[in-house]
Amino acid sequence: MSAPTPFLKALTLGLLTFIWGTTWAAITISLRGFPPFTGVALRFAIAAVLLLVYAYLKGIPLAAANSRDRRLRILHALLTFCGSYGVVFWAEQWVPSGLASVLFATFPLLVAVLAHFVLPEERMTAPVLAGTVLGFAGIAVIFAEDFDLLGGRMVAVAAAVMLISPLVAAVVSVAVKRWGAGVHPVPFNAVAMALAAGIMGGVAMAAERHRPIVFDPGPVAALLYMAVAGTAITFPLYFWLLEHMEARQVALIGYGTPIVALFLGVVFMNESVTPRTLVGSALVVVGVAVASHAKRRRMSGDKGRMDS
Repeated sequence: MSAPTPFLKALTLGLLTFIWGTTWAAITISLRGFPPFTGVALRFAIAAVLLLVYAYLKGIPLAAANSRDRRLRILHALLTFCGSYGVVFWAEQWVPSGLASVLFATFPLLVAVLAHFVLPEERMTAPVLAGTVLGFAGIAVIFAEDFDLLGGRMVAVAAAVMLISPLVAAVVSVAVKRWGAGVHPVPFNAVAMALAAGIMGGVAMAAERHRPIVFDPGPVAALLYMAVAGTAITFPLYFWLLEHMEARQVALIGYGTPIVALFLGVVFMNESVTPRTLVGSALVVVGVAVASHAKRRRMSGDKGRMDS
């Protein structure tokens, strides 16, 4: 199969950026009807069923290709779907969706740092390092905020815990890039989602059995949107891109999602954004942009040398 064109890769990146930029608000809406761990379990259970049906109809085998594929599926289930999304859903009980998306925007910077040590072809350059430092400076600015303005001390605690989410997600992306060559994205994600749904379902029964579930139209629609568009469609596309692009290139989806999420949070959900939060958010986004621009320049230079 021929490699995808640059236009197709850019189009897919744009689609993922938009969809995942909207899911931050969808999580907040879903929490009005579903406790966090219950929501995670249902999201991935629905998405797993859809992907399993698709694999069956297309005749895609579900069995792991080898022991390495099997281990990566387990890692994906535990860190990405249980760990990262469990943290996100829990944290968004207090953290505004726009701020949560900005905190997760450290994901591409964490990928760049991890890739430097794990992926020989993705060594960190000085401009990428500068962008990383700038991005984390933005996080420091955000955490110098008076969190009472954003809802109280629990917002600060949940925001700090929220930083676990991009870290464990970055570990999985780099691991799959390093050891997951040839892994089919549909069964890889379907099996990991099914495993995560079972684990998080058990966690929900233990931790949330006394919390009510409210089947109002808004939360139900938000959960279905996340399961279909924000999970079953996007994750196979993400890992398909990871097969054809460098890990830190694909991770730059984190550059655009905060912009989408902040806009939706402020305009449609009346979320509070203080000047310090805006400054910190801008530093995070600019830091990712600096790292992205430096990477594109280096790639263009390499291509020019090969063509000469």
